[in-house]
Amino acid sequence: MKQIFLTLFASFFFLLAFSQKTKKIVSQFDKTKKVYELETACGACKFKMQGKTCKLAVKFTNKEYYVEGTGIDDHGDAHDKNGFCNAIRKAKVQGEIAGDKFIVTYFELIK
Repeated sequence: MKQIFLTLFASFFFLLAFSQKTKKIVSQFDKTKKVYELETACGACKFKMQGKTCKLAVKFTNKEYYVEGTGIDDHGDAHDKNGFCNAIRKAKVQGEIAGDKFIVTYFELIK
C-alpha cells in the first residue's frame, strides 16, 4: 500500500512538472534577413497605443506595431524598474510587418 501511494504521489508531481508551459524566447537568428535596431516597450504604457493590457510593441519606420512571436514578460518583468512598462529599450530584431502586427523571428535586447 505504501508503495502504491508513493508511486502515485511521485507520478502526480512529474505530471505537474512536465505540463508547465515554458517561456518561448525568440532567438533564431537568420543571416539572410536584415537586423533592425528598434525601440521596444509596452505599447499601451509607453507608446500610448490602443489597448488596455500590457503588450510588447516596437517602433518601426516611425510607427508603432504590437509584436507577435515573443511576449512582454519573456524578457524579464515588464513592471520592473527597467521593464518594458517603465522604459523604452533598444533591441536587435528580425521580422516583418503583417497587417498591423510585427511578426518577430529574432529578438535580442541591447544592454
